[in-house]
Amino acid sequence: MTTAIKVENLSKAYQIGQFSTGTLSRDIERWWALARGKEDPFLKIGEINDRSQKGTSDIVWSLKDLNFEVNQGEVLGIIGKNGAGKSTLLKVLSQVTTPTTGVIKMKGRISSLLEVGTGFHPELTGRENIFLNGAILGMTKSEVARKFDEIVDFSGVERYIDTPVKRYSSGMYVRLAFAVAAHLESEILVVDEVLAVGDAEFQKKCIGKMGDISKGEGRTILFVSHILNMIKSLCRKTIFLEDGTIRSIGQTEVIIQEYLSSKKKTHQIWESGAVGDHVVELRSASMIKSNGKEANTIDFTEDLYVEYTYLVKEPGFRLDPNIHIFDQNGNYIFVSSDYWSKKVYDKGLYKSVMKIPKKMLNTGIYNLGVALTSYPGTTIHFFERDALTFEVTEDVSNREMDFMGKMPGVIRPKLEWETIKISDK
Repeated sequence: MTTAIKVENLSKAYQIGQFSTGTLSRDIERWWALARGKEDPFLKIGEINDRSQKGTSDIVWSLKDLNFEVNQGEVLGIIGKNGAGKSTLLKVLSQVTTPTTGVIKMKGRISSLLEVGTGFHPELTGRENIFLNGAILGMTKSEVARKFDEIVDFSGVERYIDTPVKRYSSGMYVRLAFAVAAHLESEILVVDEVLAVGDAEFQKKCIGKMGDISKGEGRTILFVSHILNMIKSLCRKTIFLEDGTIRSIGQTEVIIQEYLSSKKKTHQIWESGAVGDHVVELRSASMIKSNGKEANTIDFTEDLYVEYTYLVKEPGFRLDPNIHIFDQNGNYIFVSSDYWSKKVYDKGLYKSVMKIPKKMLNTGIYNLGVALTSYPGTTIHFFERDALTFEVTEDVSNREMDFMGKMPGVIRPKLEWETIKISDK
């Protein structure tokens, strides 16, 4: 089988703050090493991209010593927590940024869908951007013209195709961008999280299209998503990235189970300045049972409490603590916030607590994100999507019913019922 992508000892380092080494002689030495394709002699080794810690080095390794191959026509999934290096890897493969060390060998042209707006000129119309993207891929005007109607039909933005894309909504942007990337003649397609912007129907349509072009056209696809159902349905092989390194690679079902098991955490602390902005910083988050103990697993019949602390550095903001619950496939279960309190905060350290009542969530593994926003308008001061992970379990022997399997649905609340007899007939 033909190899479409081969990655050898790939690493990517970012320097925080000033880029100069501090002396002219060292700057020249660095330049001369890089000009010869050698490693930067002044990079510091060992600092990983852990967002829960502030770090001591001015060098952060977003990727470190990655090695893998992707065969032609294969769909490779890439999963991992926020900050694991998923987007950085796709940017390096798409040649948006260069690797610090390592070699990438690719067979064929590559088209990328990395983030909303990538590859589009905002002042140009949708029509003009389609032809621009085709030209970037080396296609002639007549070749793009043959694909044009198919692209527009798939995107569903025909009415606005001659409108500058800067006036598009994020959903329209993604629809057109995916249609362009999927239909133009590139051998490799790279897709990041952007499909999460579209509606469920469009997501399903995109998954179907990616399946078609990999099997029918033999195109290679790299696909990053937090929505694990998408990864399961599309990818036979998946990479699990952790702190910029490959923790494991293999059959998708196996890798996803390893990923879910690794995520369980009921308490996390962030160093000062690690997460937040000039208004507020996140400091800690915990899952607590009614007895005050941390809750790695919680029985279906127990209440569960989410608490997190944050330091307010500037007074006078109307802040809204909110939490976000996702199931193990990355689907939103619900969002809860303290919006209606309309509380204006002074400086100081605060703790917000929210109760998830018993007999609400179904059994399974859940991911919990913590966030803080402010109004008027909506400013996101921080949003840690992977703050905590917990599991809801159930002792089925207590059901006193014949059925002992998992109940269907993502929630299963205990609701009030009343049944009365209204007739003898």
